[in-house]
Amino acid sequence: MDRRLFLKGLTGTACSLAAHPMMTTVTLAASDGSAPLGDHRLIVVILRGAMDGLDLVRPSGDPLFAGYRPTLSANQGPDLTGYFSLNPTLTGLMPLWQAGHLGFVQATSTPYRDQRSHFDGQDILEAGTGLDVPNAAVRDGWLNRMLQSVPGLRAQTAFAIGTDSAPLLQGPAPVSNWQPDLRLDLSAQSRLLLDHIYHDDALFRDAATEAVSLTESIDLSRMDGMASPGAGGRLADIERLTDFAADRLREDTRVAAFSLNGWDTHRNQSGGITLPLRRLERVVLRMSEQLGPDIWGKTLLLAMTEFGRTVAENGTKGTDHGTGGAMLMAGGALKGGRVMGKWPGLDESALYQRRDLMPTSDVRAWAAWAMRGMYGFDRTLLETNVFPGLSMGDNPGLLA
Repeated sequence: MDRRLFLKGLTGTACSLAAHPMMTTVTLAASDGSAPLGDHRLIVVILRGAMDGLDLVRPSGDPLFAGYRPTLSANQGPDLTGYFSLNPTLTGLMPLWQAGHLGFVQATSTPYRDQRSHFDGQDILEAGTGLDVPNAAVRDGWLNRMLQSVPGLRAQTAFAIGTDSAPLLQGPAPVSNWQPDLRLDLSAQSRLLLDHIYHDDALFRDAATEAVSLTESIDLSRMDGMASPGAGGRLADIERLTDFAADRLREDTRVAAFSLNGWDTHRNQSGGITLPLRRLERVVLRMSEQLGPDIWGKTLLLAMTEFGRTVAENGTKGTDHGTGGAMLMAGGALKGGRVMGKWPGLDESALYQRRDLMPTSDVRAWAAWAMRGMYGFDRTLLETNVFPGLSMGDNPGLLA
């Protein structure tokens, strides 16, 4: 069963399900000793569900911020720049910030505008296309297109149970997939909603039951009272995923990609975003620990999402789908300790459609400059083959 077609068919829960893909895959690529990837390691983490960049890195120095978000701005985190502060859940990352191994980009996005669909947003993010390139015509992801230009590339030995790889690494360049477990990561609310919508439709109910049972061995007819896996279990799963990737990266793997879900925070965001943030923090800290100083010093991690969220919180103390968002970068190869990107401000007239943070940079450009700095790729190759239609702009000096 095709994951995307199945999820699109569940129209009543499409928003929630798009933020919780059935399979989280670690996809790896390696090169032989003669390949130009050399010793640098690149890790790309897709944050599925539209992470709220204004909650990740808060413009606390702007008096308008508290007015837009009276609930979500209440708890203050550590100061970063005198204007921006870090979400208090991520306090454990401050030593990396102080060491220059952590940085952020504010007000960035893909070229995707206005529709704010998780499915389309994630497709465009991972295909790396611009508005003038039909996404349906692109059959490979931007990270695979980068690898296609690397001579002598070879894949790692496969450790996977499933075959569904990260779309940004799909394509003719050889890569391998590994999954620690197959589990449908749905909240209890989403499970109950799914059961309610399709209870009287035998075709959809049976299809949904089969799909879930294949991944989680859960009978959708017994969802009442079912709780989501505990936070400890989810953090342990993330550690297994991170440890496997780090183990490969300590050897001959040079590129790793995987996704973290749970970022769709329409309701009770202060509570709902806590676990995803803890998981992201755990990935960064554990990757740093597992790789060790030498390899971490040659590593760059890019965490990106399909779009941001509204500037103002909604009536249920959450945020809705927006436009401009944020990226997290980490690694010893990073020239960090900075919040990068041109900040557009929060005046209503400066907002996109008077509701969203205005994007001032293309998320693809940051990835392109990372590739150029780490691997020396030609700028024309990056702007035409890897990211069709991209204009990279000025060099932001990402690398230490």
